[in-house]
Amino acid sequence: MFTLTPNSIAAPVGRQSACAALWLALCLLALATGCGRFHHLRHETVYVSARQIFLHDRVAAISNRVAEVANGQPLEVLDHSRRFLRVRTQKNEVGWIEERAVIDGKTFAAFDQLAKLHRQDPVVASATLRDDIYLHLLPGRETDRFYLLAGNSKVQLLARASVQKVPPGGALTPKPPITAPGTPPHPAPVTPKSGQKPAARPAPLATQPEAEPPAMEDWWLVRDAQGHTGWLLSGRVDVDVPDEIATYAEGQRIVGAYLLAKVTDPEATTPDHQVPEYVTVLSPNKAGLPFDFDQVRVFTWTVRHHRYETAFRLHPIEGYLPVHASNQPVPGGSAPVFSFQIANGPGLVADPATGITRPASTRTISYEMDDTRVKRIGPDLAPIPMNHTGEGKPKSGKPAKKKRP
Repeated sequence: MFTLTPNSIAAPVGRQSACAALWLALCLLALATGCGRFHHLRHETVYVSARQIFLHDRVAAISNRVAEVANGQPLEVLDHSRRFLRVRTQKNEVGWIEERAVIDGKTFAAFDQLAKLHRQDPVVASATLRDDIYLHLLPGRETDRFYLLAGNSKVQLLARASVQKVPPGGALTPKPPITAPGTPPHPAPVTPKSGQKPAARPAPLATQPEAEPPAMEDWWLVRDAQGHTGWLLSGRVDVDVPDEIATYAEGQRIVGAYLLAKVTDPEATTPDHQVPEYVTVLSPNKAGLPFDFDQVRVFTWTVRHHRYETAFRLHPIEGYLPVHASNQPVPGGSAPVFSFQIANGPGLVADPATGITRPASTRTISYEMDDTRVKRIGPDLAPIPMNHTGEGKPKSGKPAKKKRP
């Protein structure tokens, strides 16, 4: 006769619990495996930096074109090969592309961050692109580039920077040779012995010429109509300056022209016979200057002679952008005013990453225009330093001749 005992009951129950746990684990594994089939694996995203390029069905000398992609287009990376990527477009087109024709997600995020950082920056001037040009992440020809802007596009200028120009090959300007420590500039004198004629004085050693300063180039931080932000060479853009005053540049470069007022001239050919008057800032045609402009000029329109005349000129100074032009209330109406910045002392601060040079402390200089008269206004009426970096040094290194009285 079979007798039930506590141990005989516990054994089957234990085996049943173990089987149930195993069955549950297998179900969970099957569920995870089945669900994984419906999840799309995430891949790296790259972005087309080339103007336009074709995707090919294989990496070979003879291949077929699968699709065409353009600058700025995102692509999903499916596979890597030597110098090539297998990618998929948003239209589900799959093909191979050269790795040098794209940028990675990290670089794209850096461009996006640059746009966000300068989204609210004031516009110092507007300009037009001379031809198609890439935006760079930092000033410099060898820095990362991405967005390709079309020629004749309008851009907003935000800031200027100067960096050393890198010649072909990537080598910077070499430093001048350095003499060995302790080497005297001239040989030690020799005392002649008694009865001997003194030896002829040796010719002085040729002095080392002063090292030429490195070649510099200016870059502008710009923003286009789509909000794309980056750096481009200053020589590839033309600042928007009215043609009627561009002829008065006198060999300098007009950095910006800002509307002050409008004058009615019945004989003018402008719309509604309204002729604009401008305040302009100009700079020498030289890169690498520690200031943005060295001259301020106000052009007013004379109704009597139907032409522009210079109503005000301030030169030479060391001014910094931006220039603000507006109207302010005065007794009986309003008057045009403008202001700019100069350094409040000799200290300059240069950003090591971008090359932007700014004064450690600034002064705001303001003026008001009353008809054709321009007068100084504002809380800062102290004298303006009339100097210019690098002026007053003769090119030959010889002292300048004094003029006869």
